[in-house]
Amino acid sequence: MASLLKQPLKLALVQLAAGADKAANLSQVRSKVLEAAKAGAKLIVLPECFNSPYGCQYFPKYAETILPTPPPKDQAPSWHTLSSVAMEAKAYLIGGSIPEFVPDTKKYYNTSLVFSPAGNLIAAHRKTHLFDIDIPGKIKFKESDVLSPGNKVTIFDMPEYGQIGLAICYDVRFPEVATIAARKGAFLLVYPGAFNTTTGPMHWSLQGRARAMDNQVYVALCSPARDMDASYHAWGHTMLVSPNAEVIAEADEKEAIIYGELEGAKIEETRKGIPLNTQRRFDVYPDVSVGTVRFEE
Repeated sequence: MASLLKQPLKLALVQLAAGADKAANLSQVRSKVLEAAKAGAKLIVLPECFNSPYGCQYFPKYAETILPTPPPKDQAPSWHTLSSVAMEAKAYLIGGSIPEFVPDTKKYYNTSLVFSPAGNLIAAHRKTHLFDIDIPGKIKFKESDVLSPGNKVTIFDMPEYGQIGLAICYDVRFPEVATIAARKGAFLLVYPGAFNTTTGPMHWSLQGRARAMDNQVYVALCSPARDMDASYHAWGHTMLVSPNAEVIAEADEKEAIIYGELEGAKIEETRKGIPLNTQRRFDVYPDVSVGTVRFEE
């Protein structure tokens, strides 16, 4: 069986804090992406909401119209920053997420954009599961007050390396998405996410390790840095998890870049030792990767 990962890949996860100044945020993005590229990273990931503070009150103000593509620079500066810096870095770039506005429907989305080393948009994922929670005495948040949900599973291809499954933050709590991407051949699941200081200690690491354990692939979680002066306090702790559910690298709550070397042999070794792929009982339960799943590729 061919390796899911065709050759070793150096990954960088950029944990940064986004303030009120979008232009300053984008300047910081450019600086950190180029720093990661200089260190040899060929796939670079940014956090959820890297161009704006995180919160329903901010989404409309910071939203960009990205369709049709390519959009004019004045209506989508984040799109153009990602495209140009991916080309300058000569790396694949997963642009965390930005608020997206669609004028025809007047809908807002939480959207991740992926660019190739040539600066071309090769994938986009709209957050599928919206963060609507209420933990009494701790946190109440309802993304659906402003945002609409996406409706596709996103898998994209890097021809030199292989396929990646992409989702955003709260999507990680729904294992079906990860399972589908892994069974379709993804060697890595990427989740830009902004868990907070309530949900982060409870489930951030657990979710990342669980998705890796379930599917025996690499998992990357990329968070904003924590800003205690902001209205929303991100957990941080950006991390990379191995196919055997071991934490390879982890940041603390401050701005940082963490790196990891991904190897196809590690996936094969894990699956050989505990052969989940050949032990599934689809005579007892259905295969969620088969059927009417809608894809964004």
